[in-house]
Amino acid sequence: MLLLRAISVSFVFVAFALGASSSAWANEKAKIFGALPSVTDISLSPDGTKVAFVSPGPGKTTDLYTIDLSAGAAPTRVTSSSGEPESLQWCNWVSNTRLACKVGGVDEYAGQLYGFSNIFAVDADGANPKLLTRKQRGNTIGFTLYGGQIIDWLPDDENAVLMTRYHLEEGKPGTRIQNTDRGLAIERVDTRTGRAKMVERPEEEAVEYITDGEGNVRIMGMRTKLGRTERNSGEIKYFFKADRGWKRFEELNYADRTGFNPYAVDPATNRVFGFQRVDGRKALVAKKLDDSGTSEVIFAHDEVDVDGLIRIGRKNRVVGASYVVDARQGHYFDEDLEKLRSGLAKALSNNIAIGFVDASLDETKLLIRATSDTNPGQYYLFDRTQKKLEPLLGVRPYAEKEKLATVKPISYPAADGTMIPGYLTLPAGSDGKGLAAIVMPHGGPESRDEWGFDWLAQFFASQGFAVVQPNFRGSSGYGDAWYQENGFQSWRTSIGDVTDAGKWLISEGIAKPEALSIVGWSYGGYAALQSAVLAPDLFKAVVAIAPVTDLSTLKTNAKNTYSSAVVRDYVGDGPHVNEGSPARNIDKIKAPILIFHGDYDQNVAVQHARLMKNRLEDAGKPVTYYEYEKLAHSLWNSTIRTDMLTKSAEFLPK
Repeated sequence: MLLLRAISVSFVFVAFALGASSSAWANEKAKIFGALPSVTDISLSPDGTKVAFVSPGPGKTTDLYTIDLSAGAAPTRVTSSSGEPESLQWCNWVSNTRLACKVGGVDEYAGQLYGFSNIFAVDADGANPKLLTRKQRGNTIGFTLYGGQIIDWLPDDENAVLMTRYHLEEGKPGTRIQNTDRGLAIERVDTRTGRAKMVERPEEEAVEYITDGEGNVRIMGMRTKLGRTERNSGEIKYFFKADRGWKRFEELNYADRTGFNPYAVDPATNRVFGFQRVDGRKALVAKKLDDSGTSEVIFAHDEVDVDGLIRIGRKNRVVGASYVVDARQGHYFDEDLEKLRSGLAKALSNNIAIGFVDASLDETKLLIRATSDTNPGQYYLFDRTQKKLEPLLGVRPYAEKEKLATVKPISYPAADGTMIPGYLTLPAGSDGKGLAAIVMPHGGPESRDEWGFDWLAQFFASQGFAVVQPNFRGSSGYGDAWYQENGFQSWRTSIGDVTDAGKWLISEGIAKPEALSIVGWSYGGYAALQSAVLAPDLFKAVVAIAPVTDLSTLKTNAKNTYSSAVVRDYVGDGPHVNEGSPARNIDKIKAPILIFHGDYDQNVAVQHARLMKNRLEDAGKPVTYYEYEKLAHSLWNSTIRTDMLTKSAEFLPK
């Protein structure tokens, strides 16, 4: 078999270069680290002889490629999406010759932003495209932009999949003829003809279905409404499929983080694997799919949440669970896979993380991803029969030649003595003293940073900055006590931990006090701005990307949306709404501020950035604002990210 790394890297780099070459103003490091990953999704065919991957193309385009591994061929472009407004999100093999893909995006209509998705199928050579999303007819009452979801790849049925598809009521004007079925259904869809056969009839309140990976629907989740205008309470009631229909099973309230969250069914033991809090931390739990109430804690950790399920193959077989202390680790139930993972990690590097991405139907060929703090990601194909490992594609091939900075787990004391975990990235070759430095809080806030490659931190390190990424209280991953009331209601604790990271950098001699800055995205942008309120003399510059700036606006923007009640309760009421909103505390801010935001952002409305910018200007405070047209929360565009990085590096004191 031909080693494909050189072919793949040079090929994808051309796409990157075309997308960013018009940006003459961007420096070379910003081009390298601001470029989108060359591989955003990848899958292996059932027979293990072909790979399909999605890659950003020039501008906003996204391309689907296939590689015939048996022939040692170069990547072949199958199809492309324009990004105006749809973009390819993923593609997976239905058979050895056919793929199913999802496109999605955001568009504007009558001044409102709407997210949409569609599922389609196409042959590996680009022929016979077929829409799999249910078409809306002319007599449909209402509309939906939800394109459905593939929930079972039916590995024993060559050209069909099981899909959720949303049904709307239908009526014929001037007659009594109508179809009142409404809600989420499951259908077996032939990906070549588009013909569909009903498996589970539409249920209006259904939000989720889970199969056993062998074509059998076993679990249904139903939302609980609060009223006509508040359609989502945050509570889901789960049912399991019994001999005589559906029977009540478990409940999940993701708003208050209680209950059982099912993920995967094991047909061999008639159990469902899911996550549930045990002693204040998330654990992997298995529950019997019957009336017995039998439950077993499969794996728990006494320091952190167990929050990941490791699955493999066409049937999504559960083989382990994952968690993060410093770096993400796996606890494998499959001893052979654990031995293989350990052996591959040692063969490639003792400091590398191995992930199983996909597998052939018989699991003799595995698609593997290797990554670390200084390795942005490399895909390999491993043949278990021949015990042969061959490189396929680099995730960020243009960064591979860079001297990347190492990432070190650290902890530092908060004002109350609590030790706060985080990660420190120092410029390559630096002694770590007397540097310009950045505190970079993560988004969420129900999230956390992990050890590994981070394109933002690596860019700033390439510019000579030390970067610390704190997992402040309010972060997820460390249990209920660490989460507090969440990073908005407990903002004083969360933001206090963030500012204490800056004080630690100074006390350790890492940061020059006159060149200490803070940079954040989403909640991290909120944390950056609110840190300038809480500790106005600490940070000498603030960069906020797509930030929340006003907690009342956050609730107002959610009104009349599906999750209005959840957002309302998440933010809460009380003095913290005013005190914890940077846009309402402009008078306390001293540092100059740089803000970036996309005007198609559905996560955090661009109104937040505009409000902050206007109030800073009205108060005569220094602010620079860049708004990017038709871009969502992630600013998913190589040229725009390059622009953002370049402007940020020029803005921050050194």
